[in-house]
Amino acid sequence: MTRPHLPLNALRAFEASARHLSFTKAAIELCVTQAAVSHQVKGLEERLGALLFRRLPRGLVLTDEGMALLPGVRDSFDQIARLLHRFDGGPVTEPLSVGVVGTFAAGWLLPRIDAFLDANPFVDLRLSTNNNRVDIQAEGLDAAIKFGDGAWHGMEVQPLLEAPMAPLCLPSVAARLKSPADLAGERLLRSYRSDEWPRWFAAADTVCPPLRGPVFDSSWIMVEAALQGHGVALAPAMMFAKEVAAGRLVQPFATTITLGRYWLVWPKSRLPGPALTALAGWLADQCGTAITAAPRASADDLP
Repeated sequence: MTRPHLPLNALRAFEASARHLSFTKAAIELCVTQAAVSHQVKGLEERLGALLFRRLPRGLVLTDEGMALLPGVRDSFDQIARLLHRFDGGPVTEPLSVGVVGTFAAGWLLPRIDAFLDANPFVDLRLSTNNNRVDIQAEGLDAAIKFGDGAWHGMEVQPLLEAPMAPLCLPSVAARLKSPADLAGERLLRSYRSDEWPRWFAAADTVCPPLRGPVFDSSWIMVEAALQGHGVALAPAMMFAKEVAAGRLVQPFATTITLGRYWLVWPKSRLPGPALTALAGWLADQCGTAITAAPRASADDLP
């Protein structure tokens, strides 16, 4: 069966005319004559068996049929434009939007991102940072890197890195700390998870003092507060290895606690494309992990 010829020129003339409500303005945009635009639209109307415009002395008005046709035509041309944009400057690229918890983004991903992009030049990577409370589908993301126990309903999960947490502070503060009990005399910076410091003190076999320090929704910002001398942070030390190696931060005690790990997650309802598959494989190679099934429970932890 022969498929009917798709009147792309006529559809473009219709879309431009509907946007301007003028054959003349549409003709200027399309670099053709007003008569050519009018002819294309008339031919489309004959093909569809319906009037798309009411011709008025001073312009056009869409008919009900024209209003019904316009959204689909406009969306189709927009989609074609987005697809062609992927070829700008060379081979086709695939957009990949990933939400990343800020601590992981700054402490682990950014120092390595060039290696991923160099190995996968077709990926148009778009990163957005968050405090781990991210709705992938509502925010139009393809995937996210989150911290927690991996139990997110409706999500495929790939384990990345464990993130043991430890106190971190300025060297001048660390000089005052001879034992975990000495932390009672310091301002203890907190995340919104109220059990972190109590669990660390329990691991250190020390009574947890009253907690009155400010609460942060990001470990990265909490550690920045510690760097500015505002107190002692409890955070995933490996994400701040650069600051520790430079002597800007000190981990005064060896005791750590593990409350979760970082995961790459994406909706089960969405088949991963080549870009997400490439990212998942690269992260697995870098972290020494593999894709696993999601646990049954539901949680939303974070640094």
